Amino acid sequence: MRLLLTSDTHVPTRARTLPQALLAAVDDADAVLHAGDWVDEATLDLLESRSRRLIGVYGNNDGPPLRCRLPEVARAELAGLRFAVVHETGAAGGRERRCVERFPDVDVLVFGHSHIPWDSTVGGLRLLNPGSPTDRRRQPFCTFMTVTVEDGTIHDVTLHRLPPKG
Repeated sequence: MRLLLTSDTHVPTRARTLPQALLAAVDDADAVLHAGDWVDEATLDLLESRSRRLIGVYGNNDGPPLRCRLPEVARAELAGLRFAVVHETGAAGGRERRCVERFPDVDVLVFGHSHIPWDSTVGGLRLLNPGSPTDRRRQPFCTFMTVTVEDGTIHDVTLHRLPPKG
């Protein structure tokens, strides 16, 4: 099963549209996991229409219309792994410990908010932040992730760097 992980799309405040490379990856994915900060409903509608399966949450920049349609935390079992998606996990310091305590029944936690890619494993919990495909903040590139999951195993975690906006 091929997964696309994204977060912090911030359309239309940080970009007018989603990058074509991200949309192509949506079309190739068996499931799309979005860790919040959509900002507008049109982006949610677009990803719902293009995704085979969409698992998403709201973020701190998402207003009432998105919060009515999305949960704060989403959970799904995908190819034998238990996933959770959440927007915020707090400061980087102590993040791993807090996440293990908050999500003891999860194999993979996908989160956003910082726009900073993250990939670590602690106590059997894999933590993944795909960064942002539209707002690199202090990072050298805008990013998203793809992941392959088969028979309860995660592999081929790939951070995709997008070309600079021009």
